[in-house]
Amino acid sequence: MTTETPVLNSDQQRHARVDRAMRIVLPVLTIVVALGIWEGLVRYYQVPKYLIPAPSVIAETLVKDGPSLMGSMWFTIKLTLLSLFFATVGGIILGSIFALSRTVEMCFFPFAVILQVTPVVAIAPLILIYVRDTFSALLICAWIVAFFPILSSTVIGLRSADHNLRDLFTLYRATPLQRLRYLLAPSALPYFMAALKIAGGLALIGAVVAEFVAGTAGQSTGLASRILESSFRNEIPRMFAALFLVSVVGIAIFLATSWLSRAVLGNWHESEVRREN
Repeated sequence: MTTETPVLNSDQQRHARVDRAMRIVLPVLTIVVALGIWEGLVRYYQVPKYLIPAPSVIAETLVKDGPSLMGSMWFTIKLTLLSLFFATVGGIILGSIFALSRTVEMCFFPFAVILQVTPVVAIAPLILIYVRDTFSALLICAWIVAFFPILSSTVIGLRSADHNLRDLFTLYRATPLQRLRYLLAPSALPYFMAALKIAGGLALIGAVVAEFVAGTAGQSTGLASRILESSFRNEIPRMFAALFLVSVVGIAIFLATSWLSRAVLGNWHESEVRREN
């Protein structure tokens, strides 16, 4: 039995193009209007830049301090992506083991929960003491924050497979690896992609928090330490510029994970299939 791809008529195609354009135009237009209102209010009320700088002042600061801030942004990006990578790999491996062995899950899942519920701010100073390399200590802190969503969602997804299909695999005497590859992994993929979006933001949050903790001792060179440094020196425009770059990194990670989710799930899963009216 074959399935045919529905052919859209001209009105549906035009509607799809308009919808895609509006997805880009509306957010950009909203941001531009908000920045314009911000700029106008600051100029109208003559707010000093050491209180709330105008967007134009922040842009000037980005140009003036660009090389220094770009280096700090790269440090934060590297820390975030590495922590997300290790959280993803560790979450997939450990989640697969938990799904295949109930005994292993009951033994080790409490430790994962403890890592998740313990505030990273509380344990970051200890990690910075016990781990000599500052970057490695920051990486551990960011990894702890991003790890649990991947693990928990992977475990839930692996256990969401249809029970009738499970019985069918048992009937045909499928090996545990065959069951994992052909049944459990496809059912867990939507859960994993949703967790990846969350973990991307949490990895950045963990990196920034870890940088804040280490930055108080002058050990960090990321954007968070630039924010601290600027606040101590009362360089508010530079602090806003560093905060803007943190937001840019977060938005870029969200867009990248959203694109990856559409690329992986867009052709078969209901959560990403686009239906045209």
